[in-house]
Amino acid sequence: MKTYGLALCLRDDGAAIERYKEYHREVWPEVLARIREVGITQMEIFLLGRRLFMHITAEDDFEPARDFPRLNEDPKSQEWDALMRALQERAPEAAADQWWAPMEQVFDSEWPQHRSAAAYPQRKR
Repeated sequence: MKTYGLALCLRDDGAAIERYKEYHREVWPEVLARIREVGITQMEIFLLGRRLFMHITAEDDFEPARDFPRLNEDPKSQEWDALMRALQERAPEAAADQWWAPMEQVFDSEWPQHRSAAAYPQRKR
């Protein structure tokens, strides 16, 4: 499995933010099916203010440059994408050709160098 973290912003508009959250409470089944078809096994989106963070788990053969564009190969997913883009804007750190900007992973408690410490947890109170 592969994991990815991506960032994006919502427009600075309280009503748009609420619409975005409402849409995601009831994502269209065709969109969910397409997400799985391209090799994404789990997708989570978190919100802080206007900043979105998306965490994706994908199959080992998932390639972002090839497979993210495949999300919009069907009409229903294209419609969803157009609705979402009307509520979103690039993160300030994103490159001109990026919408959801990839984030650098800087920590994982499961990296080998951290596993030995995890085997002997020290709980402080």
